[in-house]
Amino acid sequence: MTVGQRIRVSRRACGFSLRSLSAKIDNRVTAQAISKYERDETMPGSGVLIALADALDVPIDYLASDSDIRLEAVDFRKKRLTSRREEARVEAKVLHLLERYLAVEEILGLPTVGWDMPREAPWPVLSDLAEAEQAALGMRAHWGLGLDPIPNLVDLLEERGIKVLAMSLPDIDGLTARVRREGRSVASVVVVNRGDWGERQRFTLAHELGHMVLGAAPKIDEEKAAHRFAGAFLMPAETLRSKVGKHRKSMGWGELFELKRIFGVSVQALTCRCKDLGIFGVPVVRKLFDEFDRRGWRSPPYEEPGAVPGERPKRFERLCFRALSEGAISEAKAAELLGQSVHELNRRMDEPPSLEAELAGA
Repeated sequence: MTVGQRIRVSRRACGFSLRSLSAKIDNRVTAQAISKYERDETMPGSGVLIALADALDVPIDYLASDSDIRLEAVDFRKKRLTSRREEARVEAKVLHLLERYLAVEEILGLPTVGWDMPREAPWPVLSDLAEAEQAALGMRAHWGLGLDPIPNLVDLLEERGIKVLAMSLPDIDGLTARVRREGRSVASVVVVNRGDWGERQRFTLAHELGHMVLGAAPKIDEEKAAHRFAGAFLMPAETLRSKVGKHRKSMGWGELFELKRIFGVSVQALTCRCKDLGIFGVPVVRKLFDEFDRRGWRSPPYEEPGAVPGERPKRFERLCFRALSEGAISEAKAAELLGQSVHELNRRMDEPPSLEAELAGA
């Protein structure tokens, strides 16, 4: 990206308009001048560039960098609830995080390779959402997962070459995108809402994976196909039927929440899955969802009893600590990449996790 593109991306990430950014730097230059910078019609002087970096909370080296990185095929989940301005802001934040991620890979000499995508993908969903079931089974078979519940979906995706980011997302559950750099391999990224509960994040990750491997026909609702894929990927039909049977006329709370714990999904996702497989008929589904509504579980923040914390992506952080330990980067650079102070970085490097937890709770 050019200097102008980086200014624009950083401004959008902060949610500033051209006028508000001008005001943030005490009107050293006008909004019109900043607009010209962003269009690469003129270049800011060193003093203005430093002021812009301070206002946008990015290193001056970032704005002056000539690294070429861009997002392609960005697909938002629930994008109908998001304005284009909010989407641009989210995309800018994703670019910021990805640039750090790719930078530390490059420092360590790690090649950015494509994710482990099956040759059969994209699987076609031509006439029936049930075809997404076969895609989910094919994905599990390719990754050698068998039919057991998946203990940690974030770890699985990161092991298979998909970069996972967790960040605050306004009215968005998640998104997928491809990351392209000149002369480099294309990377794939999935972003989940850091504020969602673990079960919701897991379903979003599986849903976004569905978007990456399904090829839906025009008459097929892509969101419903990805939903069906997610349900089948997290709760394989054979495994679920072995635990609950083929047909049920009722299910108690104790059994429902034990299944929630086993599969790492919400009771609502579990109910929908049982409906898709014909385990629950319409009366059972209607009764359960009426109860979910009454208890407030179908409204933000969608928290059910037994909700678990989100699965935190760890690979980027681990690479930063590795680069620091190997002397490939300084403490200041590691802190910058991780977005924390040098003091916090040293504490996390020096203290065992149990002591870190005690300190965090102090």
